[in-house]
Amino acid sequence: MPDQFYKTQRWERLREKILRRDEYRCQECKRYGRLTQGTTVHHIFPREDFPEIRWEPWNLTTLCPECHNA
Repeated sequence: MPDQFYKTQRWERLREKILRRDEYRCQECKRYGRLTQGTTVHHIFPREDFPEIRWEPWNLTTLCPECHNA
């Protein structure tokens, strides 16, 4: 069964809020002085392990595809 979490309006709104907060830049690349476009909003503490904080903005960060797949 596909994960419906990422298709909800609540997630879409929060995702856009985080992308704007992070200026659409990968926060991991930024740590190393690189300016890379970020397209993925990543849960720092996985939502499967910590469902109680899945909606917390402080638990979300913007990453580029390369950093997200690493």
